Amino acid sequence: MAETDASTTVFVERMPRRPLVWNNHSMAWISDRIAGIVENKAPRWWWVAIAITSSVAAFGLFCIFYLLFTGVGVWGNNIPIAWAWGITNFVFWIGIGHAGTLISAILHLCRQKWRTSINRAAEAMTLFAVICAGIFPGIHVGRIWMAWFMAPVPNPNWIWPNFRSPLMWDVFAVSTYFTVSVLFWYLGLVPDLATMRDRAKGRVAKSVYWVLSFGWRGGNRQWRHYEMAYLVLAGISTPLVLSVHSTVSFDFATSVLPGWHTTIFPPYFVAGAIFGGFAMVLTLMLPARSLYKLHDVFTWDHIDVMCKLLLLTGSIVGYAYCMEFFVAFYGANPFERFAFLNRYFGPYWWASWTMFACNVVMPQLMWVRAFRRNWAIVFFVSMCANAGMWFERFVIFVISLHRDFLPSAWRMYYPTWVDAFTFIGTFGIFLTLFLLFIRFLPMVAMSEVKGVLPEADPHYHPPASGGEETVTEVHA
Repeated sequence: MAETDASTTVFVERMPRRPLVWNNHSMAWISDRIAGIVENKAPRWWWVAIAITSSVAAFGLFCIFYLLFTGVGVWGNNIPIAWAWGITNFVFWIGIGHAGTLISAILHLCRQKWRTSINRAAEAMTLFAVICAGIFPGIHVGRIWMAWFMAPVPNPNWIWPNFRSPLMWDVFAVSTYFTVSVLFWYLGLVPDLATMRDRAKGRVAKSVYWVLSFGWRGGNRQWRHYEMAYLVLAGISTPLVLSVHSTVSFDFATSVLPGWHTTIFPPYFVAGAIFGGFAMVLTLMLPARSLYKLHDVFTWDHIDVMCKLLLLTGSIVGYAYCMEFFVAFYGANPFERFAFLNRYFGPYWWASWTMFACNVVMPQLMWVRAFRRNWAIVFFVSMCANAGMWFERFVIFVISLHRDFLPSAWRMYYPTWVDAFTFIGTFGIFLTLFLLFIRFLPMVAMSEVKGVLPEADPHYHPPASGGEETVTEVHA
């Protein structure tokens, strides 16, 4: 039997891993496609979209100023429902702001390379959602010029913050989370800003990108320091993901009100925040993927994994709903039992059942692979999740408050036009900021996507057949 020459032995991978970027694109193609979004002329749809969202944002700002000059009485708040849409919208936006840090930090620590196509947009979404969330505590106090009393600084009235109050914990948790998220987002932008600087043709654009990129040259020492700093920030951000929404949940869990006084709130709020955050990422990235022809970068494999995470977190939220009912009835507390019966069979039954349908029933469609590969169904489920998470906060806050211990104090809550348009206006602010982001900054992390290409491996050799198999995009 003739000997086999070891130098000519070919090892065939029995189960080849599907590429994260389809159709064997080069690093140059990645730069041209993603940087071209910023460099090319803005498409007509972008101008239409920015005109609509900025108009909505402007009317929302008008409602905020109307509230400040008129008073909180223009809202539908009453006694006992002193916390209504203001706190509902605050917790809703804080929840959406969790997916960016989850995708960037925890998945980075777990070495999940599929995050590279979506982490930049998710991080930007985090910042814009926290900005929208920060509006509501400020305007909810009524006298916004007194909001600085929450800071731990002396003031002429010698009124110091009550550090035993969960509301004060919110201030520190959210501000810390926002600061670390800004640092994490901007650090990841630096290599791409240097790419934009080197590609810029105008003097003004080149100067701006030169300042923003901090003199990045891509040297070995710079990459080593960059990766270490990125890893450290990921480690700092990971406990923040778990702590921030847990701290927000303490606003309610530390009270004695039926429907709020429960120890399940911290993990329940965190799971719901991740669920709503992933839904918002899909809601934003699916249209962007089609409009900017990023099908080979943000592939169906990415969407499939995100749908599975949506299914997982939605199931955890559904389990929390069931456990709340179990604890209420097993605990034999008549007030707690009435609070949960009132949620699903009282005057606001429609809100509770909408919440359950959107957050628990609709994500179960993601068990079917064909549904996870259909953009219309995925977009519909993500929109249902967004709506369901808002209804969850409405159910927890408003329904628990409107019927408390004293039946003579029971009242209904009806939002006014100022309530509604202030909330809608924050969507205008959020979408306007996101549209500006994708217009002037790379919406996909070019340097990280290039790092998962086969040619980024120094030991990579193109196959003798001339390249990997071409993956064809199938539109469901």
